[in-house]
Amino acid sequence: MKSSAAAAAAGMSRVVLVTGANSGIGLALCERLLSHDDQLQLCLACRNGQRAEAARQALLVSHPKAQVSLFQLDVGSVRSVLRAAQEIKQRYNRLDCLYLNAGIMPNPQVDHKAFYKGLFSSKAIHMFTTGEGLLTQKDTVTSDGLQQVFATNLFGHFILVRELEPLLCRPGSSTQVIWTSSSNARRSAFSLDDLQHQQGKEPYSSSKYASDLLSLAFNRHYNSKGLYSSAICPGLVMTNLTYGILPSFFWTLIMPIMWFIRVFTNSFTLTPYNGAEALFWLFNQKPEALDPMAKYHSLTSGLGNNYTQPRKMDVDDSMAEALYKKLLELEDTVRKKLKNEYLECAA
Repeated sequence: MKSSAAAAAAGMSRVVLVTGANSGIGLALCERLLSHDDQLQLCLACRNGQRAEAARQALLVSHPKAQVSLFQLDVGSVRSVLRAAQEIKQRYNRLDCLYLNAGIMPNPQVDHKAFYKGLFSSKAIHMFTTGEGLLTQKDTVTSDGLQQVFATNLFGHFILVRELEPLLCRPGSSTQVIWTSSSNARRSAFSLDDLQHQQGKEPYSSSKYASDLLSLAFNRHYNSKGLYSSAICPGLVMTNLTYGILPSFFWTLIMPIMWFIRVFTNSFTLTPYNGAEALFWLFNQKPEALDPMAKYHSLTSGLGNNYTQPRKMDVDDSMAEALYKKLLELEDTVRKKLKNEYLECAA
């Protein structure tokens, strides 16, 4: 099979789509991709059109000849996903790499007692890196009747891949789907009986663990069609999502401590550029050679050197397949609901 890297070597410009590309790790990834290959066709798929255009202009300042296009996409809305997918299929006949990077952690609540207790303990690094025992979120419901975190972080991306299958699965070619997961992805937060995490208080952790499972399931169902899926962990990165967890003045106080701790741990990547390391590294690999059971971690040494390291995920095929089947059933239900709403409006 001809990989996307092989396509580039043959003189074909690669087509890359990044969700959540207007800021943070997504924007840093786009900058790194263009610095590596300014001939690629880069698609920014973002919810906020104004911010997406600002990101596009920023990229064009440093790469004036780059081909950067925009798509309006709110992955938390099935209608938006279907519209964007249709537009993408009208504009392109193939995708070489699809980065599923958009994600939310709404209304994060910090257990302050656990935070102060852990801050000066031997578990401080683990606490900051994973958020375990520290963070809960208050979820909401979307216009499609789905839990917002589940819809945005997982289900919308699932629908997007399904819709873009003709562009991703092409005879004789291999393509990549790459998930931005998290060290906060924990099996203990996920349940097949509560797929959308309606009963729990850690929807972010649940959705990220589900994305690890879905990456594994995608490989089982799509490898034979030339599509390969991987998951990454960006490490602890200071983005808008991270800054929203605690008051700004508190980050000002503890940032010097975090930069000091980084000397002793490689998971404190801290900057979006460093956090995008594994995303960028995967772009240059042969997807067939990657380990479907591994999550690829962005790491930064105490001296500031970036590198990528695979670590085995806490996932199994049976749970991944069960999740995949449940998502197919939910997709069918949601599509029928949208069809009925359309018919009612047309009547």
